[in-house]
Amino acid sequence: MFGRVRAWSRRHGGLVSVLRVAPLALFSLLLAIPYASLNPPEGSRYLGVAGYVALSVLLLLPLLWRSRPLAAYAVVSLVSFGQWLAHVDPMPANLAVMVALWTVASECAFRWALAAGLVAELGIFLALVNWSVATFGMFFSGSIFVVTIWLAGLYANTRRRYLEGLEERAERAERERDQQARMAAAAERTRIARELHDVVAHNVSVMVVQADGAGFALDSDPEQARLAVRNISKTGRAALAEMRRMVGVLRESEDDDTDYTPQPGLGQLEELVRGAGVPTSLRIGGMPGELPEGQQLAVYRIVQEALTNALKHGGPDVRALVEIDYGGPELVVRVTDDGRGAAAPPSPDGHGLIGMRERVGMYGGAVSAGPRSGGGFEVLARLPMIRAA
Repeated sequence: MFGRVRAWSRRHGGLVSVLRVAPLALFSLLLAIPYASLNPPEGSRYLGVAGYVALSVLLLLPLLWRSRPLAAYAVVSLVSFGQWLAHVDPMPANLAVMVALWTVASECAFRWALAAGLVAELGIFLALVNWSVATFGMFFSGSIFVVTIWLAGLYANTRRRYLEGLEERAERAERERDQQARMAAAAERTRIARELHDVVAHNVSVMVVQADGAGFALDSDPEQARLAVRNISKTGRAALAEMRRMVGVLRESEDDDTDYTPQPGLGQLEELVRGAGVPTSLRIGGMPGELPEGQQLAVYRIVQEALTNALKHGGPDVRALVEIDYGGPELVVRVTDDGRGAAAPPSPDGHGLIGMRERVGMYGGAVSAGPRSGGGFEVLARLPMIRAA
């Protein structure tokens, strides 16, 4: 309940300020004529109704500055001090000092609350001196009133900080709970992926053995060969069903707008180079042959990340060169640029290089990245040539 009230007051700060000042303003307005009709004591100045209203406005208006309690208290205190210097008797609107004192004590640091309390005590003493009744009993009574309001403000401050701490701890606990849920889901997906790997590997092994047996028995025992082919078909269907079931579980946490577009490969490199955002040349050596789709995707992502780094860190007028060599026992991918090189600011996360190393490491390769001695930056990746089956 308190949290909802505090949230509402934050959203409607102006309305809350008006509602807080309205009772005192109404009280001061109702006493305008009776106060002005009193005979001022000797040495005091008569303001009249207009002066009374004007001074009340000056005292009450700063209370609307809810976002600046110190400034409001300072203005109200200075107006009251000016009133004391002008020998104008206290009026109902002077209670604005107490309202501003409570606001400072409830919303500001303790040192400011203590300073505001001391100023209020000084005001009580000066008012009593102006009335020529500065006795200890009168000062003690006024101090009790000031200290009570001051302590009420400190209690409100403590209560507010306590509630804010509770809200912060609740939010932190909620974030930790969500994080633990995500970690548990990730662990479960990892377990399912491991099971999927085991199931597929087992079934594929069975299919390979059955296919080899069918090949040997094709001429000598056609019936046995047909039985082996039926077993291959049965095992393949079972593997597909199991894989669909597990992949369906993995996709339960994905958004409905999952992208099922085929992953890019070597055939999309020219398109990638044309849309790189920096002038880029593409050189290909040797014949690519039939590379697995996963390895083609790794090459594509390496080139994409290297060109992205050139665009982000190479500086103006940077040019890039992409070289891919299929001629040797290794697939070599080299991306160079003539940008700032070592003078470029370091990447804040470094996830790009980590991702490239993970992709290359899947195929037993290696990748290096760093500034070139002649200027610019170079990314060099080497992957074993793997021919698609």
